[in-house]
Amino acid sequence: MSLTIGDGDPSESRGAERLASASAPGRVTFNRLELNRILNLYGRMVADGEWRDYAIDFLKDRAVFSIFRRASEMPLYRIEKDPRLARKQGAYSVISASGHILRRGHELDRVLLVIDRKLSVV
Repeated sequence: MSLTIGDGDPSESRGAERLASASAPGRVTFNRLELNRILNLYGRMVADGEWRDYAIDFLKDRAVFSIFRRASEMPLYRIEKDPRLARKQGAYSVISASGHILRRGHELDRVLLVIDRKLSVV
């Protein structure tokens, strides 16, 4: 059986379309490892009862992960990825509800330490 140009595996064409639409050109996104690290921290804080909701925004110039105590409030923290600052101060930053930048850096793990409360021995 020979395949012509119009004959192909339908799942291949749908997969290519989905891949093209998932990474919209001109949008900054978190990659899988970054999002996994953020969601691990978020899950621990939800289990502790500290946080309750989140929102993710992929904008043209930056990606923002907002953390809420309640859905009706302003975000407690915003974790931002801004590639324009990657060579200067670092692409990642954690911003408080008042707008102050708590920490900025080149590595996401080190930036998240400012809001990652681990158990401490007393």
